[in-house]
Amino acid sequence: MEVLTQAQRPPRAAVKRGSATRTPGWIVAAVAAAVVLTLPFAARAQDAGAQPPVKSTLKPNPGFATLPQYVGTLGKRQIVMRLGAKAGDDDPTGVHGEYQFTDTGEVILIAGDRADATLEAEDSNDGTHITGNWVGTFAEDGSLSGDRMDPDDSHPVPFDLKPLAAGAAAPAVPTGAAGASASTPNGARAVNGVSNLVIGQ
Repeated sequence: MEVLTQAQRPPRAAVKRGSATRTPGWIVAAVAAAVVLTLPFAARAQDAGAQPPVKSTLKPNPGFATLPQYVGTLGKRQIVMRLGAKAGDDDPTGVHGEYQFTDTGEVILIAGDRADATLEAEDSNDGTHITGNWVGTFAEDGSLSGDRMDPDDSHPVPFDLKPLAAGAAAPAVPTGAAGASASTPNGARAVNGVSNLVIGQ
């Protein structure tokens, strides 16, 4: 009788049949289960690594305070927009400004072109990255309406804005919103979060 040493014995995990090596079914099942269980965790880790949308930390720009103002809605939210021609720009169709949500005070920059009655503009909540596109039409009465979309032109949200009459007050913005102070050192109060327009002096 021939005795086999440990080195001469075939491994128990694999049984050789013909020329193919066969792995027991429980190993295949364990590997498949491990792969299936780790996929959702990998997807969550990738999502966790994705940057969340940047919340605007912009403050109202005093340079835009003299631009024409429009009030109305973007979707269901009330906004005040200051939008006018770019000063000293070589492009006569160029417009720029900002809009501010009256419920939170968040300020978003906007810039683009106005050709006759058509507005095409982009907005940015940080001054660097484009966060949306605006396509609208100016009516004869000066009102502006259209849609604001994501940068890829998806998710249209309607807007409807009316020009604010000279001397009329824009809707109030929450005190302290977007970093605007409630009062200036001499006791005057900022108007609608714009610190260069003050009352009470």
